[in-house]
This record gives sequence, C-alpha cells and structure tokens, in this order.
Amino acid sequence: MLTITQDLYDKIVAHARADHPDEACGIVAGPAGSDRPERFVPMLNAARSPTFYEFDSADLLRLYRDLDDRDEEPVIVYHSHTATEAYPSRTDISYANEPGAHYVLVSTAEEFGDRPQFRSFRIVDGQVTEEPVEVAASAA
Repeated sequence: MLTITQDLYDKIVAHARADHPDEACGIVAGPAGSDRPERFVPMLNAARSPTFYEFDSADLLRLYRDLDDRDEEPVIVYHSHTATEAYPSRTDISYANEPGAHYVLVSTAEEFGDRPQFRSFRIVDGQVTEEPVEVAASAA
C-alpha cells in the first residue's frame, strides 16, 4: 500500500494539471529504505509529449547525485496520462527500473473532469500489481 500525505498528493495532481496536455513526470524522494515519500521533485518531460514521458538524462544524473548526497531514494515515480486511464502502458512497464518504487499514474483525461484518476502500482520484472492508496493528513 502507498501512504501519501494530502500535500504530496495535491502537488502531484497539480503538476499533472499544469503540464496538460503533455504528460507530467517526477519523483517523490524519501529516506533510503524507509518507503516514506517526503520530498516532491517535479521533473521536466524532455519528450514534451501528450503520449510519452522521458526524464532528461542530465536532469536525471543530477537527481541521482542529489539523492545519494541526501541518503534518499525514489519512493514514488509518477507521471500523467492525458487521454487514457491511469494504468501503465507497455512502454511504462518496459521503462520501470526502480523495483522498490511505487509507480503513480494520474489521468487528466477529460472523462475524469475535476477529479483526476490517481492510482499506484508496483512494477517488478514486467509484472504490474495495483496497490491501494491511502491519503493521510499533511503534517502540521
């Protein structure tokens, strides 16, 4: 199960809405080994595409150096789908390379209106497993 604060949930959804009609992407980092998402890190979709996302390689290198310096890891890897449901595509599955991460997808498709679809998955060795999402009150 993914437990995420309301604040982080809201930031991911806001990023997805702001980048629409292109897919948004980013991570939420947390202390290594904790499975606790804490630090929101929006990234630029280098593909600038409504059907595909890609982290810029230089940005990704800087991100991983920063994570190492802070003793953090990607707890959540997120991106949006702009015209389809929030479910990993074949491409999403093939690019999933963080077996310990929660893969969050947010659909900003018109059919979801003001309430984007927000779902979390584990993707390990090409196998997709949906998991429940618990949104907790943000820390004071």
